[in-house]
Amino acid sequence: MATQDKCCTIVPYFKVQSGQLEAFKALCEQFVEKTNEEPKCLYYGFSFDGDQAHCREGYEDAEGALIHLESVGSLLEDALKISDLTRLEVHGPEEELAKLRGPLAELKPQFFTLEYGFRR
Repeated sequence: MATQDKCCTIVPYFKVQSGQLEAFKALCEQFVEKTNEEPKCLYYGFSFDGDQAHCREGYEDAEGALIHLESVGSLLEDALKISDLTRLEVHGPEEELAKLRGPLAELKPQFFTLEYGFRR
């Protein structure tokens, strides 16, 4: 059973450098503020386990994900000065992932193809 769900999720994990957690969290507040303006963003937030951070983010489709990456590009550059991107996953149906593979190639994500499911 194929899905009609076009939702794309970006699943990054960061390891924040020693002594930089408060600076990273200040950037998180800016990420959330900026992303809240994006109409195709379904949900967005940061969670933490000590010095490890995860951004939970979902978009209506690949276009929404690309708009987001363009919108927060400079903030991401700042975040990567004080943290390391330890894992990056991108989830979605292949039709949408195909639109993300080129633009995200430099970040070397692992792509997970959605094959079954539903969205309410």
